[in-house]
Amino acid sequence: MLPVELNLQNFATYPTSARDLAEKHLETLKRLPLGFAPLLLKEIIVYDFRFPMERRDLNRQLRYLESLKPEQFDQALAPFNQLRLSRELEKADWVGQPALFTEQLTAHLWTTQQIDAFRTAAVAYMDKATAAFPDDPLPTHRVGIVVIGQGVRENTYRLFRKLRPQGVYYTKVTPGAGVPTLLEAVTNRAAKHPEPYAHWYIDGGAPLKAGAEIAQVSWAGLTPARASLQGRMQKIYEAPVWDPEAFRTKLAQIRPEEIGMKDGADAALNRFQLSLLTEGSGTQVFATTFVQWAAREALRRAQPLTMLTRFAPRQKDKQMDALLAEGQKQKAEFDPQGSLVDADMGAWYTWLNQQRLPGAEKSNFLAWFEDHNEAVAVGPDFPKGAMSPMPITLADLVGKIV
Repeated sequence: MLPVELNLQNFATYPTSARDLAEKHLETLKRLPLGFAPLLLKEIIVYDFRFPMERRDLNRQLRYLESLKPEQFDQALAPFNQLRLSRELEKADWVGQPALFTEQLTAHLWTTQQIDAFRTAAVAYMDKATAAFPDDPLPTHRVGIVVIGQGVRENTYRLFRKLRPQGVYYTKVTPGAGVPTLLEAVTNRAAKHPEPYAHWYIDGGAPLKAGAEIAQVSWAGLTPARASLQGRMQKIYEAPVWDPEAFRTKLAQIRPEEIGMKDGADAALNRFQLSLLTEGSGTQVFATTFVQWAAREALRRAQPLTMLTRFAPRQKDKQMDALLAEGQKQKAEFDPQGSLVDADMGAWYTWLNQQRLPGAEKSNFLAWFEDHNEAVAVGPDFPKGAMSPMPITLADLVGKIV
């Protein structure tokens, strides 16, 4: 089926809001080339479970397309119309399973050496859509806080080597109450700017209690879901025939209720947590990987104003079958020192991902070695490559960035 043949019945199985959105913009969807329409439907079909920023971006695309005159419309989508697609792709159920179609399309573009042209066209298209309908100004600057090194008493590893050149390295930080101080600052900030999913707390262990205005994700909170998923993964992993692509597809098709995640009032956060476990590599068995991926995805998808990320020790690296078995039995052997190195790099990647968001030039970032006196602060008011040997409390330091 081609996009021009779309009708209302094609979206009968979509969730309520997604179906309404597709029906509202049906005439626009019918004008899209086959190399582009499924990509838009991939976002529409999960509209009910998306964060506000993701809904905004999708609505902006539709608004941009519908603002174009016929000749402008054809010109904007010409590169996608020129893609050479296989007969298998043309016959695929790209309306009912747009995510699967997208995977198949990506593989096809790689094998036919069209991926570079596709990427160039996609970037140009998104740039034009954003320029046509730019984002509203942020209500305040972004703040990122990363806590690393939980459980490490003594350390000889040189921390923050990547972040130090970007800001001020503090060597005499008095922890005081520690993480509760940081969470209080996040809570106060959320109260001043109460927007859905604008403030996050991600913990690699057992989290502290956070207010309802803060989106919270934790490794401990997903223990039952991880155990259930690891059991499924081990069965697939031990099967006589091992197909990595089929394995990934099966993970992507898992529903929350299948691994004990009940659909509650917060469907968006529930689906987000499921995606962390089914789309990430290593997020099912390594706490540090889980936290780093969760921070990356939260920044990319929710674009929060505030995010507190706390790394915790991960289990020691072993063969995959042993890791999956240990995950089910809950008998893991932990590696605090190795986890510190992982988390230090995770802090660097989190800052990089924050810098990719609008308003990066005004954003602030703090990384702290938990229960120790080392920290680094990055932002417009912190000179690059500086070091401060002056005593400062953690509360005063976080006060400088929020």
